Formats: sequence, structure tokens, C-alpha cells
Amino acid sequence: MRVVISATLKSFFERNAEAEIEGNTIEEILNGLVKTYPDAKRGLYDENGKLRSFIRIFAGQKDLTEQIHHKEPLDKETEILLLPLIAGGSGEEPLIPDERRKEVSLDDNEVERFNKHLLLREIGVKGQKRIRAARVAVIGAGALGSPVIQYLAAAGVGTIKVVDFDTVTLGNLQSQVIHGSRDVKRPKVASARDTIRNIDRAIEVIDENVKLDADNALSLIEGFDLVIDCTDNYQARYLINDACVLSGIPLIFGAIYQFEGMVSVLNYQGGPCLRCLFPEPPAPGLVPTCAEGGTISPLAGIVGSIQANEALKLIMGIGEHLSGKLLRVDSLGLKSDIYTIRKDDNCLLCGSNPTITEITDFDYEEFCGLKTDETEQPVEGFTPEELAKRIEDGDAITIIDVREPHERAILHFPGAIAIPIGQLARRQKELNPEQDTVFICKEGKRSILAINTLREAGYQGPMFNLKGGVDAMKDIIFSNEGGRL
Repeated sequence: MRVVISATLKSFFERNAEAEIEGNTIEEILNGLVKTYPDAKRGLYDENGKLRSFIRIFAGQKDLTEQIHHKEPLDKETEILLLPLIAGGSGEEPLIPDERRKEVSLDDNEVERFNKHLLLREIGVKGQKRIRAARVAVIGAGALGSPVIQYLAAAGVGTIKVVDFDTVTLGNLQSQVIHGSRDVKRPKVASARDTIRNIDRAIEVIDENVKLDADNALSLIEGFDLVIDCTDNYQARYLINDACVLSGIPLIFGAIYQFEGMVSVLNYQGGPCLRCLFPEPPAPGLVPTCAEGGTISPLAGIVGSIQANEALKLIMGIGEHLSGKLLRVDSLGLKSDIYTIRKDDNCLLCGSNPTITEITDFDYEEFCGLKTDETEQPVEGFTPEELAKRIEDGDAITIIDVREPHERAILHFPGAIAIPIGQLARRQKELNPEQDTVFICKEGKRSILAINTLREAGYQGPMFNLKGGVDAMKDIIFSNEGGRL
């Protein structure tokens, strides 16, 4: 069988994007993968030997993630997809009812501005009025938010709220095309507001320069017809999902990583929510984030444009949409697929007997692995200055680099031994338990996971984390071309 491996899991499969595995059932395929790629066991299964809940398994277009399907025989030519969380149907009732649509009028300038929409039979004057009456909240003004916000504004959405707490950096300009060089160090919401007003000053812009959390998630989306998730972290994704379900607001989900993207419409007319698809996020550091793994610039434009397209269709009630479906885009292989996803009757949030009934009742930091377990031994660390001094003094230390190969190519850390996290347990004999071992990654998160992984494997030597990772040490070390401290 041909098994396609999503980019976020490739580090457990020796960087392969696909594999040929013998087997006639999902169970045989999974066993074959682990036998061929020993590191895959950690990526696919938790400590109890259960398939990790942030991974879906598709055979063709059929979701066979649940254990009950793993012994079912497969067609010989079926393609298997391992799809982790990165974060349909036909048109029905529009989100914007006739009452609100009739309150809108289009003047001569707007008729000229939106003439390409007015010429479309599916949109026309009524559809454009629904767009003008719509209130849409966009959470995140970064890579995905850039095309979403600009296309919503260009289409004439009447009210756009932009929520983001970050400021523009030089590194954002590669993919966050809503911002320019003059916006560096400005709040992203301010830059987005200026862009919207430059497109159409008739739009009501609400900019919220705040960080989404459990206390404000509900209030930030209150009174809006639709929410679009353009965030880049798991905690925000689940907060947005839960707030939308509890508020009864449809959600358009989008995520990107390297060359892959995914889009779905969630919580729409009784359809599945994010927890139905991915009950839990991956543990911190288990799979790299977009910031750690990178992404090709146009991918955000592709996925964000699809999100905006889904938004406009829902607002007007036209066309096919992605409720109950998940669109996966592979920009490197130049292909896309749509997979059917089901509502989970046992979902803790939207199932038959939900246990999550209030945002404040749920500990998102613990759920997303951001809270330190008080019973867990704390991880000690060095600051970049402390590590640099130890190296300069010639101290006997071992430095282990757990970053991806392409990250090491950008910024080489001299003298470090490269060992992926998935290989640490079986390669621990390469470490000297009589001397300090320092683990490094991009931001100092995956290195903590590496230390805890070795502790679980029984390694007893002293281990330390580089605080802030290589990013915090950029002013001290040179690139691979210089190669020394």
C-alpha cells in the first residue's frame, strides 16, 4: 500500500513523504510502518500504545481512524493518508437573513466597485447586500489573516473585526502580505486596519490588539455572524473552536505548514467541531510549529483565499462548502484532496452529553501541554551567555541539536551532535552521563521535550536546556558559513 505522510510527521519517518508498506488492513499498515521506521512508534502512539488523538487516518476518502476499522480489509490500490492537526454540502440558508439584507442599499459607487459580483447570477444584488450586511471576526493578522482580511474587504464585507496581539517584524514580511516595511514594529491590527480602510473606507473596522484567552474568547466574537481562525498555535485554535460552539457561530478553520495546508468549515448547522476531528492537540514539541518548520510564502495565500471563499459562500448561502469535509492542499506535489469528516457523538463539546459547557471551566494550558506538571522534575537550563562562556572556557559538555535538517542548514551550531527527538531513546549511548549535556532547538521548546523523553527512557546523566533556543543566541553564534562562537 502507498502511505502518504503529512509534513509534520516526516521527522519520524526519516523525512520521507510517502512509503510503500505491505498490508491489507490499517492495523497491518501501521505495524509495517513501525517495523520499517522504528521512530514512527513515538510519533504515532502515546505512552499507552494508543494512536495519538491528533492524527487521522484516511483510506482513499474514507476516515478509518477509529480502532474498530483497523482490521477491515482494504482495496489493493487504496492510498493511505496519515493526517495530523497542523489547527460539505450544498448551499443552504445564507448566514445573513433577508431582514438584514433588505436594510442595505448600494449606491452608484458601490455598484461600480462590486460590478464583477453583480454580474454573477449566484451573487447579484441580493448576494452583495448580504456581504455588506455581514459581520466577520478574523482571529490572527499574520500569514493566513493577510489574504483573508484583504479579500473580505475587497468583497465588501460590512464589518470586519481583526484580533491579534503581536507586532510586525521583518521576518513576517515574507508571507504576511498585509504588512509592509513601514509597518515593522507596529501592532499587526493597526497595519491591517489601515489596509482595510485603504481598500474600502465604508467598511467598519474593529481592531482588537489583545491576546485571545479563556476570559475574552466569548466576548471577542459576540454578535458576529462568522469567525475565521487564522492563528498559528493549538491553544488559540481550541479556544476559538470552543467559543464558537458555545456561541453557536460557524467557524472557518485553516492551517499551514511547510508546503501543506488544510481548510474546513466547523460548527455549521450541526456539523462537526475541531474536537470531533482532533480531540487533543499534539504534545508541545512533538511536531514542529510553522515558526519552527517554515512555510513557503504563497501557501498562506492559497489557503487563506480558500478560507475567504468559504466565508463568502456561507454568507450568501451559495455553492458547495466544507462543512463535514476537510480540504488538504499539497502545494509541492500540486494536488489537493477532500476528506469526509464526521460529527463525534461522544465529543466533549458538541456531542450528545457535552461536559465542556463554559470556557472558564476548561484548563486550556493544561490541555495544550503549556502548564508544568508539579510532580514532574523541572528542566534546568542555561542562558545563551552562560552556554557561550562554558564553551569559551573549554568545559567538557555535550551539545545535542534536535532541530530539523533544514533549520541546521540555515544556522549551524558548531560542535553540536544532531539527533532527532524520535531517535534519542535508542541513541542515548552516544551521550556521556558523566558530563553535562545541553539540548538546543529553535525556541527552547522541543529541547525540553527531548530532555523529558530521555528521562522516560531512563537516562540518568545531567541534562540542560538552552533557554530561548538558537533564536536567543543569534547574536552570539554565526551561520554555518562562519561556524564558530
